[in-house]
Amino acid sequence: MEALKEHTIPFTGLKDGEHEFHFELGDDFFAHTGDEDMEGGTVAADVKLVKSTTLLVTTMHLNGSLRVLCDRCGSMMDLPITGDQLQIFQLNAEEDLDDDELVGLAPGAHSINLSHYFYECLRLALPIRRVHASGQCDPAAEEVLGQLSVEHEPIPDPRWEALNNLKNQQS
Repeated sequence: MEALKEHTIPFTGLKDGEHEFHFELGDDFFAHTGDEDMEGGTVAADVKLVKSTTLLVTTMHLNGSLRVLCDRCGSMMDLPITGDQLQIFQLNAEEDLDDDELVGLAPGAHSINLSHYFYECLRLALPIRRVHASGQCDPAAEEVLGQLSVEHEPIPDPRWEALNNLKNQQS
């Protein structure tokens, strides 16, 4: 994801200690993600940044709703979403550190951009299966799915019966 300038925190002028920031992620943010799973939405991102002489520790909390396609009926739905992520930035370090939570910042760096980390947090918070609540799917799709569903009795596997017989004999 490309870095959006409105998600940049300049840290050079900040004193050591805790600082709080608030960002709104709207349709412009989701258009830049290029992710087909997230059509849009409104998400509030609250960031707590703790600055020290060698580290920037960010704790992100995202809360809002995303517009996604329902996996059952294929129509749009608003999906409530909440996600948390910890990201640590090491100042004056190599940029290619081999750690997921630790990102190295070059000696000349003066700001951090959180666009990618917001996207990452949202992506990890998305459930695998996204469906409307019961009874809220598209009625036409529900009708077709109702016609296509097949009810059948499960056929018992004779191997389980043999195992149950062995179990009963030992008792």
